[in-house]
Amino acid sequence: MSSETLANLLREERRFEPPAVLAANANATTADHERAAADRLGFWAEQARRLSWAVEPTETLDWSNPPFAKWFADGKLNVAYNCVDRHVENGLGDRVAIHFEGEPGDSRSITYAQLKDEVSQAANALLELGVRKGDRVAVYLPMIAEAVVAMLACARIGATHSVVFGGFSSDAVASRIQDAQAKLVITADGGYRRGKPSALKPAIDEALTKVEGVDHVLVIRRTEQEIPWTEGRDVWWHEITARQSTEHTPEAHEAEHPLFILYTSGTTGKPKGILHTSGGYLTQTSYTHHAVFDLKPETDVYWCTADIGWVTGHSYIVYGPLSNGATQVIYEGTPDTPHQGRFWEIVQKYGVTILYTAPTAIRTFMKWGDDIPAKFDLSSLRVLGSVGEPINPEAWIWYREHIGGGKCPIVDTWWQTETGAVMISPLPGVTETKPGSAQRALPGIAATVVDDEANEVPNGSGGYLVLTEPWPSMLRTIWGDDQRYIDTYWSRFQGRYFAGDGAKKDEDGDIWLLGRVDDVMLVSGHNISTTEVESALVGHPSVAESAVVGAADVTTGQAIVAFVILRGGVTESPELVEELRAHVGRTLGPIAKPKQIKVVGELPKTRSGKIMRRLLRDIAEGREVGDTTTLADSSVMNLIQLSNTGSRD
Repeated sequence: MSSETLANLLREERRFEPPAVLAANANATTADHERAAADRLGFWAEQARRLSWAVEPTETLDWSNPPFAKWFADGKLNVAYNCVDRHVENGLGDRVAIHFEGEPGDSRSITYAQLKDEVSQAANALLELGVRKGDRVAVYLPMIAEAVVAMLACARIGATHSVVFGGFSSDAVASRIQDAQAKLVITADGGYRRGKPSALKPAIDEALTKVEGVDHVLVIRRTEQEIPWTEGRDVWWHEITARQSTEHTPEAHEAEHPLFILYTSGTTGKPKGILHTSGGYLTQTSYTHHAVFDLKPETDVYWCTADIGWVTGHSYIVYGPLSNGATQVIYEGTPDTPHQGRFWEIVQKYGVTILYTAPTAIRTFMKWGDDIPAKFDLSSLRVLGSVGEPINPEAWIWYREHIGGGKCPIVDTWWQTETGAVMISPLPGVTETKPGSAQRALPGIAATVVDDEANEVPNGSGGYLVLTEPWPSMLRTIWGDDQRYIDTYWSRFQGRYFAGDGAKKDEDGDIWLLGRVDDVMLVSGHNISTTEVESALVGHPSVAESAVVGAADVTTGQAIVAFVILRGGVTESPELVEELRAHVGRTLGPIAKPKQIKVVGELPKTRSGKIMRRLLRDIAEGREVGDTTTLADSSVMNLIQLSNTGSRD
């Protein structure tokens, strides 16, 4: 981004008050913001007391060696004990922890008492296989209940888990196993995806031909496919866990003991392992899950649709919800298997009350049509959440109306793998929400928007989103590379954390995320966010989804090129393309009018739902398309290249 301030083009006037009933009984109140503003560290010390500590911490934050933070450093706790055992000890053993729904339709419900037994057996199995505190364990699994058990078993014995997303190639797996120097790998024969078994074990076998140091591969039987087997190295999960005791005494670990390494997606060259530790991470994930989703564990059924391979799955499937004694749904498969109403069928089946999903999923549901969710009873829902990227206002409104019945508050959450937990979000019982805005930093979090010179921008202006104070769930470093940690996150603005997102403050000072600074286009000297142009396009009744890139242009520096997916029943025509260009001009101003609009059937996305704009830029600039290995469906790029519809000035 140049020194020119990020253009603030989109205006959103709609406002939604919190439902009165929710506000009257909300977990988080205005007083939380006031308490945290008056005594930030005291506020976090209070949240830490929501957990069970074997040794209570007396020190909240040690920031004597920035940017290396220590939170609650003299305290000791066991993360798995906090997520499982303490609920059983408190008489909640019969409460369902996990409703597992397999893609083929198989299901099982696991109580907290059963979860405690399974985690204890898995912990004993890891110990039998020689895993000890401080060892690293790689986890490469589908979205099955055993994935949660495996992570908790590692946490229980103090082994540091490194979950690798089950869609990654053997090369990606190998580089992560090698970087973490994992001693053991937990995988499965496969998982179900799009109606058929998808093998996982062969990728591990191939990866292990490239790395050394892995003693055992622990294999969960899910699909019963024929798989290669290495005697002496490979061990069936069901065989070794079945012979273990259901008793295991959890040891308390230091608050700064490494809980997990998570490699950020899309890295090139050496993987970037984000390291999170135990006490501060659990404090903030537990508090934010309680406050942002207004969780009432006695009555709520919570469903986060993410995969455990991403940080959302770590923080808001495993550690946050279970530390709060939640009952939650875990679904193995895709939203359109065996039909496009599968998500809503699951909401209806389990009476889901809190739903947390991604804007890309919401826009896909919009494309499929309003009639699909209308066939299901979604009246149990009371809070909706959004995660993964900025949500455009029209998708927000559609989510509220067609999924939330016009009554559910939407919490649009901003956070990252690096931050560990939600940082900016409305509070459902407090905030008058604005479609498309993450709004304001949570209690105890300090965030602002600055210009190139690190000056805070005035309301109504845009710039770079920075965090100005350390927070409990922050990454501690990049695994094995402290200098890279400093250079990547702390060098751009002295003493402030910056991870690459553009943002603006509206007239009220509320924060709107504008996507990665890398995705900002410089058009005739104006910095324009791809997010705002995409939002304008999706604001047109014919468009279900859009992706916008800046392509090199001799006249304007960069020209705006848009790829759009039309809503069901809408026919593509040159007149429609011109209407869309004019619509963007009316919404954002002539400077933001796309030079070219391509109508496509699909967009290139990773399995986590992020749009790969890099590949679209290759097409827009007429280059050979780059690496497509992280795409959910690499054939999408061929379809886009075959689509030559467009409009030029």
